[in-house]
Amino acid sequence: MASYSDTSGTFDTSPRRGAPLRGGGWHRLGNALKTTVLLAGLTALVLLIGQKLGGPRGLAFAGFFVVVMNFVSYWFSDKIALAMHGAQPLPREQAPWLHEMVEELAARAGMPKPKVYLLPTRTPNAFATGRNPSHAAVAVTAGIMEILDRRELRGVLAHELAHVRNRDTLVGTVAATLAGVISYAAQMLFWFGGAMLSRSDDDDGIADTLSHLGLLLVAPIAATLLQLAVSRSREYGADATGAELSGDPEALASALMKMERGAELMPYDRAPATSHLFIVNPLSGGVVMGLFSTHPPIPKRVQRLREMAARTWRQGW
Repeated sequence: MASYSDTSGTFDTSPRRGAPLRGGGWHRLGNALKTTVLLAGLTALVLLIGQKLGGPRGLAFAGFFVVVMNFVSYWFSDKIALAMHGAQPLPREQAPWLHEMVEELAARAGMPKPKVYLLPTRTPNAFATGRNPSHAAVAVTAGIMEILDRRELRGVLAHELAHVRNRDTLVGTVAATLAGVISYAAQMLFWFGGAMLSRSDDDDGIADTLSHLGLLLVAPIAATLLQLAVSRSREYGADATGAELSGDPEALASALMKMERGAELMPYDRAPATSHLFIVNPLSGGVVMGLFSTHPPIPKRVQRLREMAARTWRQGW
């Protein structure tokens, strides 16, 4: 039996293929329901903009456009994300222990081993991508392998495999696509839609114009907030599932604190649109930016994980 030890105890890491993850079932169900509601809200915003701007035809076009965009994003988002960050496949001979760790965690989760990639940056971080467990990849940065010990890195990898297991990549892709469509529509109308908004001079026409302008101002903000809510709820869910998968919530909590400090010292701003993919927000920012962060605050995530660790020792896995 393989295990990782520290001053707080020993954690079983022996492969148990397809072993069910205990605990957190209602938590995951709540996250799933919350995500469904949020995605429905984003879809409704897209359709409302289409209907307001083009009537029934605009509504139909908006629906068709969303379907096409999500189809493309679903099938190609993994390749696009990896290419945007210059990720390269990590040969097994370069880090056999890392591949073995991914294999062990994948076996515990009852899923195929994902491909392993390396990002050439010293910022400590990681992300997972892929449309389903059979077409998944895990990417780690060069920096994360320098500052985390193997126990902490195992906690991070468990978190990323939890994203794959929970189908979070699909959810995040759909949310980002819908929010992007809304923002793009608002920008296009801002630059090219003046004639459309001022085509009538009567009172009803003025009222409609003001209504359209209000929608175009509020919709992108609402879409961003909904997308952030989706991303944050999925991060909490992946923390919980990953901690169950590794059997070591404290390892992930320790890793999150180290990576947060690393991101503050060495922000990584390549492809900001994909920042929601990473386990820790790679962008630095103050209080205002924190309100619009794609990730929950690290202290809250650490607190939840440590509460989970306390329950683990009281009840056992």
